[in-house]
Order: sequence, then C-alpha cells, then structure tokens
Amino acid sequence: MSLEQATLAFAVESPPAPLPDTVASTTLELIGRGRPRLTVVVPAYGDGKTIGGNLRRLQDALEATGLTWEVVVVVDGDALTAEHAARARSSRLRVYAYQQNRGKGFALRYGMTKARGELVTMIDSDMEIAPEEIGRMTRLMDLYGADMVVGSKRHPLSDVHYPPFRRFQSVCYQLLVRLLFRVNLRDTQTGLKVMRREVAERVIQVALVKRFAFDLELVVLAHRFGFRRILEAPVRIEYGFSSTTNLRAVFRVVWDTLAIFYRMRLRHWYDRSTGKGVAALSVALLEPDE
Repeated sequence: MSLEQATLAFAVESPPAPLPDTVASTTLELIGRGRPRLTVVVPAYGDGKTIGGNLRRLQDALEATGLTWEVVVVVDGDALTAEHAARARSSRLRVYAYQQNRGKGFALRYGMTKARGELVTMIDSDMEIAPEEIGRMTRLMDLYGADMVVGSKRHPLSDVHYPPFRRFQSVCYQLLVRLLFRVNLRDTQTGLKVMRREVAERVIQVALVKRFAFDLELVVLAHRFGFRRILEAPVRIEYGFSSTTNLRAVFRVVWDTLAIFYRMRLRHWYDRSTGKGVAALSVALLEPDE
C-alpha cells in the first residue's frame, strides 16, 4: 500500500459574502440527470483559507476512482468559508450554507438529505484524512457487499500522525463506546465513512446528535437497524498544528454519547421513532431551534 504525504492547496482570502437567514443552495453548474454512483458530503466550518484547495484535491481523488460522483458541501454558519467553497467550480459540486453554526452532525444530516448517489460518503473538509482513501473504501464496499465501511485510526495498516494525548483520548473514548454499546469496532470517530444509500436514509430520519458524536450515532443506529456488515478500513491522517481538542469539546462528545445511550438502551426511543421522510427531513432541519 503506497503511503503519500497529505498536501493542502491554499485559496486566496477575500471578504466574506453575507449569508441568507435560511439555507441557500449554490448550484455551481447543473448536475446531469442520472444518479451518480457516489455522493461525498463535506461539512465545512472555519476553512476559509483552505477550502478551495481542499475541494480541488477531493475532486481529483474522486476523478481517479473512475466512478460517477457528486460533492455536497454544507457550510455550517461561516460566511468566509461559504464564499471560498463557491469558487471551487465543478459541474458536480453543490454548496449549501446557513447563518447559524449548528454543528458537524447537523451539517452531515442536512447534506445527506441532498445526496443522490447510490453510495454516500462523509469526509471532513480539512482533508487531514487523505481523500484518496475513498476509492479504496468503495472497492471494499463492493468486494464484501458491505453496508458501511468506516475509516479507522486504529487499523493495523493505518498511517496516522497525531499527538500522544489525543491518541490517549481516542483510546479512552473507544473503551467507553465498547462498554456502553458493545460495538465491535476499534474506532467510530474518524471522519471518513462510506455507506449504502439505504443506510444513510434510514439513520438520518431518527438521528438527533448535532455535533461531534454524530459519527457514533450513525454507526450504532446502522447496527441497531440491521445493517450489520460494517467494516473497518485503514486511513492516512496527518493532523495539522491547528487540530486541537479542548476539554469543553471532549465534555460535549461524552455528554452526547451518554445521551445516545440513554435514548437507545433506557428509553428505546430510536426503536419507537419512525422519523420523517428524507424530503420532509430536509425542510424540518431548517426550522429554528426551540
């Protein structure tokens, strides 16, 4: 397996454009009518200087897969990032933006309601996780007939460079996840996952987490709803100097994790809820928070 160093291209900064009060779709060019094989959902926040180069790198990686594809970028309340994302022109790239910062989980759920592909992928906008891994993960989906393939920092073949304390946090968190949910995965939080469209549609109708524990909610709900062929795949990650996790963020992830456990194991809320249809969910997500 060839391991290349991740690189980032930088876009030129310019003044931010105003965002509308509700989600605005910037369809850069019309997408052809046929359903693509792959949709990549990219939640974006705080990437104003780098988002353009990162999206170009992502599109180059997708082009190399030989699949038909589209990219759905959801900018989570960041005007500067929205403006730079809109400059990454492609016939297969759409950008959605809204004013209020609602969290990565919210952005992913909304982006998945816009997905048209047979497979749905999620990847973080900083591209610290090499987007070139998407091709390998889609091949694993086909080879094993998987419902979902999750990138795993703790896979034996992964090439990951990150601070020791962050590694310690990851290990402790996964021990907590195994204790609470009995999920036989070494890592649920890496921000690269590929799943069948049916999995995404089923899960997002009842998922509630709006911020960082959405990755966990996605995996445990998929398993809960009978999508049991969930595989781990190696990834290449080069964390930047700006990639830090403060104690407040750690607390929020743990809190959301306990909330998922409460809804699933104690209240059985996910089993009772039928959720909304995908089209209705797309509209409902935009309603103001109470």
